[in-house]
Amino acid sequence: MFKKIISGLIDHPVLTSIFVTDFFILLFHRPPFLFSLAMLGALMAMCMYFGQKLALFKD
Repeated sequence: MFKKIISGLIDHPVLTSIFVTDFFILLFHRPPFLFSLAMLGALMAMCMYFGQKLALFKD
């Protein structure tokens, strides 16, 4: 399962870099409230995209 996640993230380097950057900005920095809501929405959309793309528990 871990290998599937890593290979899926390597297949989409631009989205992965945006995802990681967005995550760490929200984790370690406090942007303004409306901007952080927009960033959180983008982070959730990327999570749903990666979840659909990776489909970890399919045979």
